[in-house]
Amino acid sequence: MTRHLLNAIVLLSCAACTGGHTITVRNSSDIDRKAEIVEVDTAALKGLTPGSFIILDAEGSELPYQLTHEGKIIFPATVKAGAESRYTLKEGTPAPVDTLVCGRLVPERLDDMAWENDLGAYRAYGPALQRTGERAFGYDVWTKSVSQPVVNKRYYDHINRGISFHEDHGEGMDVYAVGPTLGAGTAALLDSASNIVYPYCFADYEILDNGPLRFCVRLTYAPLTVDTDTVVVETRVISLDKGDFLNRTTVSYSGLSGARTIMPGIVVHESNPEAYVLNPEAGTMAYADLTQNPGGDNGIIFTGLVSPASDTLLYLPFAEAVADACGHIAAPANYEPGDAFTYWWGASWSKGFVPDMEAWQAALADFAARRSQPLTITVD
Repeated sequence: MTRHLLNAIVLLSCAACTGGHTITVRNSSDIDRKAEIVEVDTAALKGLTPGSFIILDAEGSELPYQLTHEGKIIFPATVKAGAESRYTLKEGTPAPVDTLVCGRLVPERLDDMAWENDLGAYRAYGPALQRTGERAFGYDVWTKSVSQPVVNKRYYDHINRGISFHEDHGEGMDVYAVGPTLGAGTAALLDSASNIVYPYCFADYEILDNGPLRFCVRLTYAPLTVDTDTVVVETRVISLDKGDFLNRTTVSYSGLSGARTIMPGIVVHESNPEAYVLNPEAGTMAYADLTQNPGGDNGIIFTGLVSPASDTLLYLPFAEAVADACGHIAAPANYEPGDAFTYWWGASWSKGFVPDMEAWQAALADFAARRSQPLTITVD
């Protein structure tokens, strides 16, 4: 099984020993799959070294690909419902590829970890921000209305040219309020009194993949105290692929003495307290956030989460308002020591790639359906 939502299965036949390779991608679902990122283990490509071959579709057009830190070749596959597509590997030098998926640590802005793809941009807060005492726990969203990278330009202009990234200069902005909440999809443990044990900012990081098709980072957090467990260390592996609205996130903990409840959630703000939709059947949650300045013509930020391990989706109000937030929509699940808990979260923008809440819910349902009906891959 792969780590991507497709869970592609790689089957190796004796034809691989001849040095010729054909990759067949089969779609047994009733959903057309367009440019979905699929994975092939490099062990299946005997005799071929990444960078020494190209991948061609049935029309002979070259496709971009990337070697991941896990030894996978990833590339975009397009397959009609109930059909299959064949891709040929041929010796040659890959053509240059525009990098639309990338990220970096931003030490000049308090150690932000910022990353993006062609559909959205995100950040997690780092140790320099924690040292200031500012309480910002969750993931942040930067809106985008263009496919090309915007993060580096926004930071440079904001810091060096006085051009605020809190204003839209034609390609989006930072108008999402995180504060002392789970933000756009952070997961956290609950203590025995059902209080959220916020992990605060990451303490260390390692960028594992950095484009052109996938960004992946490992974040490690400082030890937490959860009831009588005093040295609980959280590790997150976050990855974002080209063409996806949602980040795949796997969370694990060391130092736990027993089972706990883990709760991925999305903050609900007082400006739009009832604008969420919980769909337990699909395992999706959606919220229409009116941004930090609802009257400023900033559009709507659509946040969403898919959590297949959770059998309950609910709204949890705060006992009293936290800044401008009134609660979370959440997907609590059981976590056993040593588990790796995986879910997906992300966002879009009404002035970008998703026009309204109905379209956003459809995008989440489509994502969940594709994840539950994986493509299969055969390498010959």
